[in-house]
Amino acid sequence: MITRLTMPTDLSKIPTTAPDDLDKDKARRITKERAERIAELHQQLVAEGKHSVLIVLQGMDASGKDGAMRNVFGKCMPFGLRAVGWKKPTDLEFAHDFLWRIHKEAPAKGEMVIFNRSHYEDVLIQRVHGWIDEERVDRRIESINAFEKLLAYDNNTLILKFYLHLSKEEQEQQLLERVNEADKHYKHNDGDWKEREHWDEYRAAYEDVIDRSEIPWHIVGVDQRWYRDYVMTDIVLNSLEGLKMGWPPLETEMAF
Repeated sequence: MITRLTMPTDLSKIPTTAPDDLDKDKARRITKERAERIAELHQQLVAEGKHSVLIVLQGMDASGKDGAMRNVFGKCMPFGLRAVGWKKPTDLEFAHDFLWRIHKEAPAKGEMVIFNRSHYEDVLIQRVHGWIDEERVDRRIESINAFEKLLAYDNNTLILKFYLHLSKEEQEQQLLERVNEADKHYKHNDGDWKEREHWDEYRAAYEDVIDRSEIPWHIVGVDQRWYRDYVMTDIVLNSLEGLKMGWPPLETEMAF
């Protein structure tokens, strides 16, 4: 796992698997304990109402965004927790600036929102396919940085951005499971195989986005999903604890 990067990012040199000396069973036990503590802190977040949390999940197709949401945040109470999945913009959304639809879904104080894909799609897929030029890419990255700083500084939003780092070999296996396993058929999309042909272009676009983001990314190897959960729960838990939240005092006019 790599968090803050000072050198230009080269994803080809960053492992997508767990370290050899990490015990799988022990990591899973720790992950479960962390997930329970995350749920407790999420309840404090809701009760205190002073902070908001935005979780951004990005990665190649089949990088495990759904599973990350389920395993890292699955113990949190539904109240004060939302997941937003981003797809192709509607006609109405196309008629506005690219961040219009995103800002509407930003978390309120006392709320945690998980973006399954995000505003970064507008400087990834559109760039890879040449639908916008490099000048527009530059301006959009500047706008994204300004938008994220607005949330962070004006609404006490903790922003955690995760790049789910998948190998091309593991992606093929995950996509084939969607073809061969009945309970995963609903995830299959022919377009995922077509996008796979642009692997190198997507990787370069991600590297550029990671390097130019002012709020840093966490790069997490996801070929082994248990390791993904282990790393992500560590980051989320430490970040929530850093907010120094507490339970609000009792407010009552009654005498006890």
